[in-house]
Amino acid sequence: MKLQHLAIGARFEYEGVVYVKTGPLTAASEEGGQRIIPRYAILKPLDVPAAESNPSSVKGRLEAVRVRTAFERFYESCERLVPEGSRNALAEVRQQFLDAIK
Repeated sequence: MKLQHLAIGARFEYEGVVYVKTGPLTAASEEGGQRIIPRYAILKPLDVPAAESNPSSVKGRLEAVRVRTAFERFYESCERLVPEGSRNALAEVRQQFLDAIK
């Protein structure tokens, strides 16, 4: 299946990683981070297409993706501001946050 055939919020697997479609060419991994998915990519859908599923669960997934995306942007900004010697501590706190929102 191609990305353009999936509704926003649909979960799929690509190159062994699980993603949620966030835009026409973009997806967010469940581990965090955004990625552009090439139009030629063949994807493995993991659940019922978002358009056919419960609208409130789709909204919840989209909100979760939005939170993760915003957090990753925030983290990247923090990483640039924090001295190199403190980046391991920052990475640990990031992981604690991601574990807490699962």
